[in-house]
Amino acid sequence: MNRQEYWNPVLETMPREKLQHLQFKKFKRILNFAYARSKFHRALYDMAGLTPEDISCFDDIKKIPKVEKSMMREIQNKDPFPYGDALCVPIKEVSVFRQTSGTTGQPVYQPDTWQDWEWWSECWSFTLWAQGYRPEDRVFLPFGYNIFVAFWAGHYAAEKLGCEVVPGGVLDTKARILKIKELKPTAMMATPTYVLGMADTAKNKMGIDPRELSINKITCAGEPGASIPSTKKRMQDVWDARVYDHSGATEIGAWSYECRHQPCGMHVNEAMFLVEIEDLNTGKIIEEPGQKGKMIITALDRMAQPCIRFDSKDVIEWDPEPCPCGRTFRLIRGGVIGRADDITKVKGVLLSPGAIEEVVRSLDGLGDEFEVIVDKQGDVDRVKLKVELMHGKTRSSMENILKDQLRLKTNLGYQIEFYDYGTLPRYDVKAKRFKDLRKKNISERECRL
Repeated sequence: MNRQEYWNPVLETMPREKLQHLQFKKFKRILNFAYARSKFHRALYDMAGLTPEDISCFDDIKKIPKVEKSMMREIQNKDPFPYGDALCVPIKEVSVFRQTSGTTGQPVYQPDTWQDWEWWSECWSFTLWAQGYRPEDRVFLPFGYNIFVAFWAGHYAAEKLGCEVVPGGVLDTKARILKIKELKPTAMMATPTYVLGMADTAKNKMGIDPRELSINKITCAGEPGASIPSTKKRMQDVWDARVYDHSGATEIGAWSYECRHQPCGMHVNEAMFLVEIEDLNTGKIIEEPGQKGKMIITALDRMAQPCIRFDSKDVIEWDPEPCPCGRTFRLIRGGVIGRADDITKVKGVLLSPGAIEEVVRSLDGLGDEFEVIVDKQGDVDRVKLKVELMHGKTRSSMENILKDQLRLKTNLGYQIEFYDYGTLPRYDVKAKRFKDLRKKNISERECRL
């Protein structure tokens, strides 16, 4: 065994039978803890007629009721303020506050103890070590340090690995690029949107070629883009760096990562999390690879506000093949494919925004930014796609190939609108490129406001 390959070789190469035994032991521990300490969880389980004693084997786990984000919103702003009935520790033990971004509704407040925050850093340490971060790296973090978790834990994990960390929080994009040029960091963490946005600013506003800067690896999170081949290729080409994907969430933790072998998927950190995949139609748990479903996840070691069978809405599928890295942690093929909330039927066809992104980002004549708007024209569904033409390209040279590729990849026709390069909205963090106006019964103009 090459110990330099793994952050924790015992856990990362543990035989599957032992790993599942460890997961079940941890699941029972957090379940007992929540039942004893959380008014929310006890009420949820009592309503289902279940107690922790009823869970006697791994297969029993699926009996435990799921938790949705809307439930967490409902119990907030009560004593102990502001967390309410899910808090499992005395308020004096809470040392870290974060909240969700609020992109899908009222933000959820997330308390963590110091132990929980150390657990966050440890989860990220698995990620960064697997992606080749080492003590000799200087890591630049171009994100706004705020109440959102973003790359906070990535910062502390990099320090834990022994890396030198350069925080770029209050700098604007141009200043961040100049700081990279000045200090020559070797690694960076950002959303795919911002990775491409920084490159665009460097090239087109500052006359700096990102490929000539010092960055050789980039860790992405916050959006599916780094697992979408065409988006990953754009980022890697424009920075001349390896780009790795990672997935996490405020209320869950840092649960999966792409390793340096880049097997076209991400490892689930199964020592720290239990991931189940639920069929989108039947609700049954999917055990076999190759079938997409939404992720139900348990954070096995997070104590202040437990995450037990949380319905993440992330759509994933198990990969049938092991990774050449030797980890026994299972892979999810293609990373997070999208969100169940965003995968919608249009003219009877299931549409995933990621499929559109794959097409747009694969064509050299189009810019990085785009928007997808689904609405109705009378009683008929319509999909409008807004894209930017690169300088020197014409509508006539791009329209047919774009429509053909979209039809091939999504089985749908599109109303294409072309815009001059630089005119569509730019985003610094998570992009809002997909809008289904049928669900909201609002106009496109109102959606922009």
